[in-house]
Amino acid sequence: MLSSLNREHYSFFHIFRVRYSEIDAQGIVFNAHYFTYFDTAITEFIREIKFDYKALIASEGLDFYLVKSTIDFFKPAAFDQLIEIGVSIAKVGRSSLTWELAIFRKDEDECLARGELVWVCTKLGSGQSHPLPDHLLSLINDFGLTT
Repeated sequence: MLSSLNREHYSFFHIFRVRYSEIDAQGIVFNAHYFTYFDTAITEFIREIKFDYKALIASEGLDFYLVKSTIDFFKPAAFDQLIEIGVSIAKVGRSSLTWELAIFRKDEDECLARGELVWVCTKLGSGQSHPLPDHLLSLINDFGLTT
């Protein structure tokens, strides 16, 4: 797990500038915003690999549900800092993806926070898991995101 604290562990990054609305009375990013950063970085990764999430829902009747989210905080991020969110996939299951994410100050190596999100693919309306779509797996493998 310690490798996930290293910038080299991640092959995709999304940059944010911490906005005033994201900080708390201590002048640092309020903890719940880290999950928004993670979610946005995953969305940008999906856009980068040209995966059509809307078509997955509309054409195939599939969607992903978040079933687990964790975060470890090491150092705070503050207003107006540029931060980079690293994205990797720690595990590909039959119907699940385990995303591993980390936040770094731009161009710095020290990890500020590390998180894990687990998505499960489901058939809409069934409440049952469904195997991951082959075309998504191909796109992920082509990008080389898995560790």
